[in-house]
Amino acid sequence: MAEHTGGTGPGGRGSGRTGRRRGRPAARLVALALAGAGLVGVTAPAAGALGAPGPVGVVTVTAAQDPAQDAAGRGPRKGVDPRALDAAVQAIVDSGGASASLARVGEYGLTRWKGAAGTADYATGAPASATGRFRIGSVTKTFVSTVVLQLVAEGRLGLDDPVERLLPGAVPNGPNITLRQLLNHTSGLFDYTEDHAFDPTAPGSLERWLESGRYTRWTPQQLIALANNHPAYFPPGQGYHYSNTDYVLAGRIIERTTGRTWQQEVERRIIRPLGLTGTSMPDHETAVPGPHAHGYFDLPTGRVDVTDLDPSMAGASGAGISTTADLNTFITALLGGRLLPRPQLAEMMTVTPQSQGGYGLGLERTTTDCGELWGHTGGIPGFSTFLYTAPDLRRQLSVSMNGSGLSTPLPTRKAFEKLVGAATCTG
Repeated sequence: MAEHTGGTGPGGRGSGRTGRRRGRPAARLVALALAGAGLVGVTAPAAGALGAPGPVGVVTVTAAQDPAQDAAGRGPRKGVDPRALDAAVQAIVDSGGASASLARVGEYGLTRWKGAAGTADYATGAPASATGRFRIGSVTKTFVSTVVLQLVAEGRLGLDDPVERLLPGAVPNGPNITLRQLLNHTSGLFDYTEDHAFDPTAPGSLERWLESGRYTRWTPQQLIALANNHPAYFPPGQGYHYSNTDYVLAGRIIERTTGRTWQQEVERRIIRPLGLTGTSMPDHETAVPGPHAHGYFDLPTGRVDVTDLDPSMAGASGAGISTTADLNTFITALLGGRLLPRPQLAEMMTVTPQSQGGYGLGLERTTTDCGELWGHTGGIPGFSTFLYTAPDLRRQLSVSMNGSGLSTPLPTRKAFEKLVGAATCTG
């Protein structure tokens, strides 16, 4: 899941104000993607440079170097500048704000460039790989929302069904909260990641989390109970506040409707049909399977590897693992109509005015200097993820960054902004 910051735009901690956000569109996009690996509020303190760097050479493969696409006889998309993309990925690491960065640019689902920079593992000195896996945080929400909307298309759920009917007694005011309001964050339900149990600023809390808290096994019911201990932000539908509690409930609704876990439904409905071999939705498995860049916190006492954790702290709001290739395939299939019938895809892309026109049903919409993009961002300790596509599918961009804390240095933001521009403002 992601802890987003600032304003009432998509991913922000909004109180329901409406109106257009101001400022440079590209800069807003960068702010969303770099909102921090704030899963359950446990993040490193503001981080400076990562210290002595390991291998940081860019490893890049363009479409012309990709055997699968060579066989298809396709070369790089005209206008994609591999050198600019190489430089942008490298600059993210050189800026001191990330130990590694991976990125992939696609066109209609076909890879046109992929690259990586930085160090995958400081213990071995291994360089980051563009094909590595990573934790995707709140990008998980788009997978979960897709499954919910498939169940809506099958007539097994209705977007305006009250939560009380779907999960009796789960939350206060359940009769007046709808499934739609869970998916677009207008339920008003308290975000459990803002509970004091996950407050990283409390004395000793970060140390306790690093030592043992990150291995705590949570149940969805426990996370929902934390939220229920707090008053609602606003009456249902009367505001917007990004709440991870909403998607923990959505996961429970999938389970109660199908008789299978939300992970099993994502697997059978999305991962297997699309052949997403690098994607998984773990329950309590603490390790990232397969090759991957590690996540670190750079603390005053030294660097700490935070890659391993129990993903039940995120559950259906952010437990997923994937690759840039799989994410590009997923977002292309989703907006290309392969996963949802047209009416449900239209619902997914209907943004709520309370979010200032930025959030639909598990999809974020953002307008950059180079046009409109749809997708989601995500953060979890050690990992920040960005996934977007142009609505006409002419361009996809997926990025994973292994940041070192809550605060992203300005040079890192600038480097990321250049990556977004190089990926989406060409061709």
